[in-house]
Amino acid sequence: MRTMLGKLFIDHPRSVQENYGEHAVMAASFGGRMVLAGLACLVHAVVPGLFVRTGSRTITALYDEMVVNRNRKAAPPEGTVGAGYRSISG
Repeated sequence: MRTMLGKLFIDHPRSVQENYGEHAVMAASFGGRMVLAGLACLVHAVVPGLFVRTGSRTITALYDEMVVNRNRKAAPPEGTVGAGYRSISG
């Protein structure tokens, strides 16, 4: 049972350096913004002069938050060579 629960609720958040609660908040935030941007795109399809850049701006912002911030979070702290290593100066 633990294996299934871990797979459903723990493994993925841990793989992106988040706990369950942090991941739930981030995923809900991303989902809400995606829904709103999708609705703006549907309106744009009917009235091209409205929401001209909303979809592309939202995609860019979400990509930056998801990929760039994840890479920043996974990178070793500044001044270190890698996990478990100290810099020459320290």
